Amino acid sequence: MNQKWKKLTAEVVCAALVVAGVGTTVFAVNNEKNTDQKQDNASVSATSDKKSGSTAFDETVYVLAGADGSMKKCIVSDWVDGPDKDDYIQNESTQTPPVEMSVKYMLDGVETAPDQMAGKSGKVKIRFDYKNNKTETVKINGKQETLHVPFAALTGILLDNNVFTNVRVTNGRLVNDGDRTLIVGIALPGMTDNLKLESDEVELPEYVEITADVQNFELANTMTLVTNMVFNEIDTDKLDSADGLKDAIGKMTDAMSQLMGGSNQLYDGLTTLYEKCTLLADGSGKLASGASQLQDGAAQLNGGAQQLAGGSKQLVNGLDLLVANNDALNGGAGQIFDALLSVANGQLAEAGLSIPALNRDNYVEILNGVIASLDETNVAAQAQQQARAAVTQAVEAKRGEVVAAVTDAVKVQVTQGVTEAVQQGVFAKVLEAMGMTPEQYQQGMEAGAITAEQQAQIKAAVDGQMASAEVQGLIATNVDAKMQSEEIQGLIQAKTEEQVAALIEQNMNSPEVQAKITAALEQARSGAAKVSALKEQLDSVSTFYNGLTTYTAGVAAANSGAHQLNDGIVVLNDGAAKLAGGAHELAGGANTLNSNMPALLDGVSQLRDGNKKLVDGLQEFNHQGIEKLANAINGDLENVAERLKTSIEISQKYRSFTDENSADDSQVKFIYRTDSIG
Repeated sequence: MNQKWKKLTAEVVCAALVVAGVGTTVFAVNNEKNTDQKQDNASVSATSDKKSGSTAFDETVYVLAGADGSMKKCIVSDWVDGPDKDDYIQNESTQTPPVEMSVKYMLDGVETAPDQMAGKSGKVKIRFDYKNNKTETVKINGKQETLHVPFAALTGILLDNNVFTNVRVTNGRLVNDGDRTLIVGIALPGMTDNLKLESDEVELPEYVEITADVQNFELANTMTLVTNMVFNEIDTDKLDSADGLKDAIGKMTDAMSQLMGGSNQLYDGLTTLYEKCTLLADGSGKLASGASQLQDGAAQLNGGAQQLAGGSKQLVNGLDLLVANNDALNGGAGQIFDALLSVANGQLAEAGLSIPALNRDNYVEILNGVIASLDETNVAAQAQQQARAAVTQAVEAKRGEVVAAVTDAVKVQVTQGVTEAVQQGVFAKVLEAMGMTPEQYQQGMEAGAITAEQQAQIKAAVDGQMASAEVQGLIATNVDAKMQSEEIQGLIQAKTEEQVAALIEQNMNSPEVQAKITAALEQARSGAAKVSALKEQLDSVSTFYNGLTTYTAGVAAANSGAHQLNDGIVVLNDGAAKLAGGAHELAGGANTLNSNMPALLDGVSQLRDGNKKLVDGLQEFNHQGIEKLANAINGDLENVAERLKTSIEISQKYRSFTDENSADDSQVKFIYRTDSIG
């Protein structure tokens, strides 16, 4: 099949996805904002047009991955919208996401492990590959085939320009603000295989690759959104066949025929022009006669100049009136500007922002500062700090329980030690009553001189005294004294602090706290967008205000110029006399034109011959280009359209990661976050 035609087919497919997916992408962004609100309110009213009696899921799957893309943890957040419940649920999952992501790093042409990249310098290549593991068996043109559930993968990477230079991206776009470079890459894993497009002729993006020069390598977390929602909203009825495109090619063929017909008419017209150019010579004589009439008209122009002087005076008077209203116009525009600034100050105050009042001179600096303060790095640090303070307060509220538990544990150890010491003393006294010392007893045991009966007698005596109230009281007294010692109290305090610190870190790493930190980041993004929109509105009014002041200044300048114009009208009379002399020169020029008519005829002849070549070229283009393109429509497009339609249909059935029986209005998206390096 013609390679150019296959590339055209792929472009048609991509165009269909882009056009149909715009609404879905906007819906996904808005829905993400709605999800944040649902998390803050455990029970809210359902807003989707779900089927009666069905349970819909708004599902977000967070994949926490290593720097190489390998999954470390999978957290599923579901907003459940059903007939009997409306709730938000978050659980950790052991399932494998449908799209597997891997990240490889090359340093100076050598593949390097992520943990070996930090601090390195050289030529770096970072490649994101996406493997689509979700397939369905379907029937296409009467044949069973296996297709991938289509997903779009969008990867976002933020690079520090002090670290990365000469950045290039394959299958993506980059934006450089001077300090950082934002890269957004896109891939459609599995779609090339679904559509049976030969990779040597046409490719749909399956990976994202970044190359750069690096100094002291470090890389922040990367974020990747994997979603099939861009396919789910496509109207498959429009993909039933290639008839629409065939009609367009037919219309283009008709237009080409009309163009060739028009070019033939142009050729005929040029032939007529050539024949009629002889008449132009006669007209040049009449032009000379007309020049004489122009000389007479110059006198009439002089009289008209007098009337022009009167009109110029009226213009001056009108501009004087406009200048008188300049201050009122400028003042009104200033009031509009100040009123909008007042409204903006109120909105910012309601949002809880403590900033100086905005005015015409400072609003740009202050709002830029607010936008900078909502930078994700700053907000993340603040969110971590606030979360740690809240967790610390909660743990400190239970410090008494921690102290009691630690004290009990230490007391068990102290009691054991005191009991062993008292038992040694009782043992020594029992031996003393039998006329032995502990050393003699040990020696007798080693020599075999202590009989088993004596050993049992000694043990029974020791056990009896240990069980006595006197000895037990002694143990309790010694334990209490030991517990009150400075050493033990210090040990209890140290162990308590260790337990408190451990509890704080345990709670900080909990999904609930991390979810709140993530929500704070989302709020910051939303706030930054709103402040940016507010600044754009103020910029528009500022542009209007400055433009108006420029206009009124221009009116004043025009008024001054009108006075000068009024003085210059007098000079126009002298110019009218000079015009009569110019008319005489015009007559001479007309004679020259008449003498050059043969050259004009020759030029028209060449133009006619050149247009004949154009007609021949258009006919060849129609035969070699348009007609072949029209014939090519009967090629492979219908097969591609059928495969695309089937791919979209299986995508529309995939609505949940955890519940295969979810409602038709359920939706799921996957967010991958890789670990940072350095």
